[in-house]
This record gives sequence, C-alpha cells and structure tokens, in this order.
Amino acid sequence: MSDYQPTPPPSTPYAPAPASGKSPVLSILSLIFGILGVVLSLFLFGTGFLPGAAAVVLGFLGRRKEPQAKGMWLTGLITGFVAVALAIIVWIGLAVIVGLAGASSSH
Repeated sequence: MSDYQPTPPPSTPYAPAPASGKSPVLSILSLIFGILGVVLSLFLFGTGFLPGAAAVVLGFLGRRKEPQAKGMWLTGLITGFVAVALAIIVWIGLAVIVGLAGASSSH
C-alpha cells in the first residue's frame, strides 16, 4: 500500500473577490475633454477653449477625488492647458491677421 495522504480541502475554497472600486469618471472626462480641446483648437480656429477649460477643472477635481487614476487626470490637465493655450494663440493670430488686413485695405 502507498503512504499517500490527500491534503484536506481548505475551509474556504475561494477567496472573496476584491471590492470593485468606483470608475474614475472625472479623470476619464478630463482626458476626453482635453484631447477634444486640443483637436478643436488646432483645426477649428481656437474653438477648443471651452473643452480645454472643462478638462482643467475636471482634472483638478479628479486629482482630489480620484488619486488612483493619476495617469488620466494628469493627462487631462496637461491637454486641457495645451488646448487653452492653443486657443489663445489662434485667437491672437486671427486678431493680428484681421488687423493687418484692415490696415492695408484702409490705405
């Protein structure tokens, strides 16, 4: 006969599933609005100011309430600030172009 002794099963065969955390909604929205703001600022004459500003606000809220989603809210903050800066640069450029066109046509 063999001396094989089967090990008894553990008292709890399955470990409890970890509690699912809340989705980082603010951080995700910040990321989406930041990317949208950059795209709109580059291609639609600086209209990305509002989505960029929303990305900045949501990014700061996400930083405070969702610290585990650092990559998303940080990217949302960066792209939001870039979108706002690009929109301002585009607006200044358009104002200069309009001003130069107006000055040259008045002569």
